[in-house]
Amino acid sequence: MRIVFAGTPAPAVPSLHALAASAHEIVGVVTRSDAPLGRKRVLTPSPVAQAAAELGLPVIKADRLDADATAAIGALQPDLGVIVAYGGLVREVLLSMPRYGWINLHFSLLPRWRGAAPVQHALIAGDRTTGASVFQLVPALDAGDVFAELRYDVPRGATAGQVLETLADLGARLVTDVVDDIATGAARAVPQRGEPTLAPKLTLADGALDLGASAEVVLDRFRGTTPEPGAHLAIDGQRLKVLDAFRGPDTVDGGAVPAPGEFALAGRDVVVGTGAGTVLLKTVQPAGRAAMAAADWWRGRRGETPRAELPGEPR
Repeated sequence: MRIVFAGTPAPAVPSLHALAASAHEIVGVVTRSDAPLGRKRVLTPSPVAQAAAELGLPVIKADRLDADATAAIGALQPDLGVIVAYGGLVREVLLSMPRYGWINLHFSLLPRWRGAAPVQHALIAGDRTTGASVFQLVPALDAGDVFAELRYDVPRGATAGQVLETLADLGARLVTDVVDDIATGAARAVPQRGEPTLAPKLTLADGALDLGASAEVVLDRFRGTTPEPGAHLAIDGQRLKVLDAFRGPDTVDGGAVPAPGEFALAGRDVVVGTGAGTVLLKTVQPAGRAAMAAADWWRGRRGETPRAELPGEPR
């Protein structure tokens, strides 16, 4: 089949490579425009654009699938559209332009976690099993019939970035198998079953760790917001980014229990109290500084014991 592929970030690249190595022809790759990255804000092609260039595939850069993008895709005469984390909506007339429409690789077990950040929301909610689904794209958000899915047990301590990287690799084979089945006429899709939950794009505020909750809830949010948008604590009115954290001991200093938001040393490790238990901070990044071991950050405060702000507290 003649395939148009739409995707933007790194998790879409394995699917692009898998389809490029298949028996099908990728006639075009749609991705978002170059974006400013780094401190110098250098315009940089998306990971999918870079992969397409390496594969020698024609690229259409578009932030919205508007009339111009639709015309460019139509000129390619695709049989099927495949979308993986493109970052934009596919509307009519483009939706029904390919002979077999569009399919979408989505990183959740639909209908759970429809939306832009399914892996992040799954981890924040404490889901211990997630997965990936390939479904027929329809006008409603992530609501189409499902061709295939895979289940994945989340390893203890895994962050959203790590889970997404694994699902991207596993999902590449899943989507390629569905494309093969569509080509042979063997593909069968079934309606989604169950109560939908939503996974909207996360903001910086979603990374704030509520130390009034239990240590497990705090760590679920840490893992779900790492690496993006980034987990953090508020100390002295500034953000302390938390880059690496684990479950800490229940008590420190021979039985003391730090109150929520209070820091203490457990041996050489820095821990912070929560509503139940402690969280051990391994790597942090103070505002305007480079990442460092939490113990080095502690020593740099020269005896001044920090305290993290709790939600709703006056500054």
